[in-house]
Formats: sequence, C-alpha cells, structure tokens
Amino acid sequence: MTLSRRLISPVPLLLLLLAILGLGAIVYAQLEPGERGVAPIDSSGSYEVGGISVDVAGKTADEARIGGWREAQRKGWKMLWARVNGQPVSAAPGLPDSTLDSIVGGIVVEDEQIGTSRYIARLGVLFDRARAGQLLGVRGQTMRSPPMLVIPVQWSGSTPQTFETRTEWQKAWARFRSGGSPIDYVRPSGTGSDPLLLNVAQARRPGRTWWRMLLDQYGAADIVVPEVTLNRLWPGGPVLARFVARHGPDGHVIETFSLSAPNGDALPAMLDEGVRRIDEAYSRALQDGRLRPDPSLVIEEPEAPLDEQLTTDEAVAEVASLDAASFTIQVDTPDAASVGAAESALRAVPGVRSASTVSLALGGVSVMRVAYGGDIGGLRLALAARGWRVEDVGGALRIRRQAAPPPAQPQPPAATGQRPR
Repeated sequence: MTLSRRLISPVPLLLLLLAILGLGAIVYAQLEPGERGVAPIDSSGSYEVGGISVDVAGKTADEARIGGWREAQRKGWKMLWARVNGQPVSAAPGLPDSTLDSIVGGIVVEDEQIGTSRYIARLGVLFDRARAGQLLGVRGQTMRSPPMLVIPVQWSGSTPQTFETRTEWQKAWARFRSGGSPIDYVRPSGTGSDPLLLNVAQARRPGRTWWRMLLDQYGAADIVVPEVTLNRLWPGGPVLARFVARHGPDGHVIETFSLSAPNGDALPAMLDEGVRRIDEAYSRALQDGRLRPDPSLVIEEPEAPLDEQLTTDEAVAEVASLDAASFTIQVDTPDAASVGAAESALRAVPGVRSASTVSLALGGVSVMRVAYGGDIGGLRLALAARGWRVEDVGGALRIRRQAAPPPAQPQPPAATGQRPR
C-alpha cells in the first residue's frame, strides 16, 4: 500500500508572511521614535515686542551694543503701551532706564551687524508680564479667545505634513511667542500620539464626534489650521510661500497672503513673518466676531425634566444668550494664590465661557477679562448669586467677597430680683 504525500507550495505562505511583515512595518513606521516634535516656547509670562530697529554708535563695540539694547527697551516699551492701550506711540509715557531694566525679561536678536564703534540691529524685547502689567493699565484691552488647538500644515513638493516629521512650519509655530496675542493657542509638541491623531486627514475631517474627543483630550474648545505651501524655484534659489489661515473643523478661510524668501537660508525668517501675520489675521477675526467657537463642537448636557424646579444658577444660565460678550472685572488679589482662586471662581459662574488676568497687581486690585454669554446685568446677577458684592466702576465691575456677619453679642443675664450680697 502506497501512501501519497501532498506537497504544499511555499510560495503562498511566503507571500502571506511578507504581507504581514509589510503591514507591521507600516504600523511601526508610524509609531517609531524619531526627530518629529518641537516643544513650543513658553511665553505665558512675558509680553514680546519685535521688529525694533536700532542704529547706535559708541566708543567701542560693546558700548554701542549696550546702547542699542537700551534704545530697543525704550522703543519697545512705548510700542507695547500703545498696543495695549490702543493709542499712538507718541502718546506713550517714557520710563527711566532703571525701571525698564526691572521689567525687561530679555532681548531677542533677530538680526545684527556689529562694527568697531557702531551697532545696527533688529531686536525684540521681552517684558515680564507681572511687573509690566502694573504699569500698562487696562484701557483698550481686547477679549481673550477660548483655547484654540493649532494644527500647522505644510505643503512641500505636493506632499502635506503636520507632525509626521519635524517641518520648518512647525518649528516657526514653536518659536512664536504667543503671550501678547489675544488668541489662546494650544500648540502640541508633536511627540507621542500627536502624529497619528493630528494629521492632515484629521485637519480636513468634518465629523464632529472625533473632533470633540480630540478637543477634550488637548484641553481646547476650537481649532485653527494655519497652512503654508512652499514652492522652490530651483535648488538654492528663491522660495515662494502661500499662507492660508483656516478656522474650525470645516476649514473656513480667514485670510490668505503670499511671501517670498531669496534662498533657503532666509526660509525661517519668512515663516516667522507668516506666523506673525496669521496671528494678526486671527486677532482681527476675533475682534469682528468671525472667530467664534463652533457650537457643534460643544458637548451638550442632557436637559433636566420640565417639572424639576430650577435653582438660582440654572435660572441665570437659562437667560444667558449664546453669543459671549467680554467684560472687565476688578478683584482684590493680596497674593499669588488669590489670582488663581479668583479665576477659578469666575469660571465656575454659570454663563461664563472664559476668565483670564490681563493686569496683575499682587497686593492690590487686578483686572480680569471675562467672556460671558449675556449682558452685564445678567453677569452682575450671576456674580451676586455666587456670594460676590458687585459695584459698577466706570463701565467695569468691581467685585468683593461678602463680609462675614459680626459675631453675636452675649446677652446679659436675666434679672432674678435678688440683690447681690
């Protein structure tokens, strides 16, 4: 009896194995470590004024450079004061150099030429937010936007990229100091799961469910997608760039413009200028109401039964309108802990969308900006319901905690009719 053995061809098994290994390689390539993320600069504690041109002569190169830095501090202070108070630079008050030295946190050298007795440069000045805020005042303060998740998209060679690799566009947004901007940017570092979650496909996805999950994970309320398309005319030659400022999951275009760089070495400076102009476009859109949060991204709470009695907080929330208005509130801040406590208390008021400090005065009265879904009368009512004593101060609200009731006085003993012995 002969037993026949059935031979199995190794070709299908080999193809199946290669397919499995190829799929695994693709997944691993998406997750493998590499130079992908760029940590953004923390500029929450400073105001920045850039593009200050100086031309100073001195006996030595060091003397000319120090003189140029001091001139940049004087010019930067007047530019910052004018920007914050909404007035021309000529109306800005001057400060002595000793005071400027105490509030300046650093000098950013954008471009400089150093000679033996002359210093020509374009500089930026960083002002400490806590110290300079006490001297700036609050006139002309603009409202602060809700947190905006930033997904920078760069098109180069007909290939779009976000955080898959370390792009020059992502580096430009990481270098941008957003402390002086009214837009509250949430800038991912590009590490971890960022390349998988915040890719180009996600930036163009209209579905709201996935967006809500991402916004909740990154602590944001809306999305901005700044795009740049780079066209290199020839290797080592000029670079043309077209910038598009998009907003929201539907990619509404806020503004478009074009810039050029003479060569690849000037590309970072051109992208920095593009970030600055896009930030100005978003700021203008915030002021004229085009940068409002998309209501479809808000996770709505389930409605309470109609027969349930409304509490005071729910009644205030019911009368609040959908569009948030910006109001100025003055509050006592005796120490640093009281600042955070006051902001948390204001954010907990029904109808308040955001609350941030715009002028810090430790040991005095700080100024906060509140975005509230209603008019100033509704905000006054909501604050009073939370135990605040509210006063009108020149178009702003001054709030104080209600004073504690005085302790009860002891009652005299009742008369018994007996004379003391």
